This record gives sequence, structure tokens and C-alpha cells, in this order.
Amino acid sequence: MAVINTGLLMKGLRSEFFNRFDITNTHFGDLSTRIESNSDSETYKWLGSIPRMREWGTGRIARGIRTESYSVENLKYESTIEVDRDEIADDKTGQIRIRVAEMAERAATHKDFLISQLLINGETTGFNSFDGVSFFNDSHVSGSSGVQDNNLTSPAVDPNNPTTAEFKGALGDAIGTMLGFHDDQGDPMSISATDLVCVVPTTMFVEASEAVNATIVNSTTNALQGAARVIAFPWLSDQSKWYLLKTDGVVRPFIFQDREPVEFTALTEDSDEGFRREKFMYGVRARYRLTYGYWQFAVRMNFTLPT
Repeated sequence: MAVINTGLLMKGLRSEFFNRFDITNTHFGDLSTRIESNSDSETYKWLGSIPRMREWGTGRIARGIRTESYSVENLKYESTIEVDRDEIADDKTGQIRIRVAEMAERAATHKDFLISQLLINGETTGFNSFDGVSFFNDSHVSGSSGVQDNNLTSPAVDPNNPTTAEFKGALGDAIGTMLGFHDDQGDPMSISATDLVCVVPTTMFVEASEAVNATIVNSTTNALQGAARVIAFPWLSDQSKWYLLKTDGVVRPFIFQDREPVEFTALTEDSDEGFRREKFMYGVRARYRLTYGYWQFAVRMNFTLPT
């Protein structure tokens, strides 16, 4: 079948797809620890903490890592568009090329979307951390940690529209709480307030940015200036909730289980669909999974009415 070459055939589109894919701004790489997966699922038995250094004394003492563990199955994802042969032959405005570029952006930001869903559902039963309770919970217990709470509230006159000062106060509480978390050995998890990220709904972006960047907040010197950076996730629909994440740990708040990277393929003029139906298909496919890592590096903050 002869096809008018508008630059929309497989080789050119694949190049355009990955060019757009590579330059799309994403955040999952900062928020998650990448684990290369070699099977259909992975079991994490290493999320217990490593014992701290001790004096040599009479020699080495081997201490096992706690048995808390869970298995995570990889999932397969795809996105496919169907294009009529005549649309390719008649394309003069690059509309199909635009759709492929949009497909690349959607594929690139899909892992960010999955993290947003883990955040949204993190307080729900079944969306559990390695200790067997929901990721955001007031009853985390592991080994010698004691009971710990990463599901916090903070007062706001209008919880859906917190002020810069209210966000600053909540951020201070969240940082202080995170620095107080202990691991299963009873040792502090966070020894410094570094590489902190505030993940907020888009409606909270301005106030959150002012709270961490302004020199003065509410006529007072801002002690939290530069304490964190702010990311707005458009998928966060609850305007009263936001999340503080620490992103410089070996194990971060989330795990990106990478099985098969994104691939771009097409069924065009030489395919059965192209011959019988004159339909060309362009699609992406990948296998991976986003799941929870250390809950101690994540705090959910919910603005509520003052009591």
C-alpha cells in the first residue's frame, strides 16, 4: 500500500515520541527509589533498618534485619491511538504528530500520577506500609520504635484556602514530627531536615511557595525560608491536604519497581489492520510498579477548622 510520507511514519514518530518523553518534566525520580526488577514481582524483606555502629568489644555481633516484608507485583500499562490512513495522507497541520507528543507527555508523567494516587489513598485501609498499617497512620509501630504518627492535622480558618502563615505553621509542625521518627532499632530516621519536598494541590501552590521562599511572613522573619521546595500535583483534588516528603534517603518514601521501560510501537501500512481496515495504530507499553517505601520520610498534613 502506498502511503504519502508526511513524516508521520514509524521511524520519525518514534524519534519525536522519545524526544518529547525525555524532555518532559517529572518528579517520580526524586520521590522514589528505583529498584530494577527481574521477575513478575519483588519481595522486600530489607525495609527493616540496619543496626547502628557499636564498639567492637569481643568481636562482631550479627543482628538480623526484621522480618517485616511484602511482595509487589509488576503491572503492565499501555496507551494506544488509532488513526485512519486518509488522516495520515491528508495531514497538513501536524495534528497526529501533536497527539503523539501528548502521548509521550502522558507516558512520562504516568509515574507521577501513580505517586499521587499512593498519596491520596495512603490513609486508606489496604494501602499499607511495610509495618502492616496504612501508609499515613497514627499507629505505626516497628520493633523498638514506639507508637508513631505521620497523619497530622493543622488549624486553618478556611481549610481549603490556608494562608501563607497557616501553611508555614503546618510545615514547621510537619518537619518537627518527621525529625522525631525512629526506626525499628529505636534510632532517629532523619538526622537532618534536608531535601524536603512539599507536594501540594494546585490551589495551595502560591501559599506554599511563599511560606518556603518569603523572607518575611506575617511581619515576622521566616525561619523556614529555603527549608523545602514545592511541587504541585494536579491530581490532588482535596484542597485541604498536602504532603511533606524527604527525598535524600537510600530508601525514599516510594519505590519505583522498574521491570520493562516504555516502548513506542506502531502498526502501519504493512500490518493486517493497515491492509484490511486502513487503520494505523500507535501505542506505548511498559511494565513497572510504584509502591510505598519508608513511611518515616512522609507526613500527611490535613488543614482543619480551629477547635
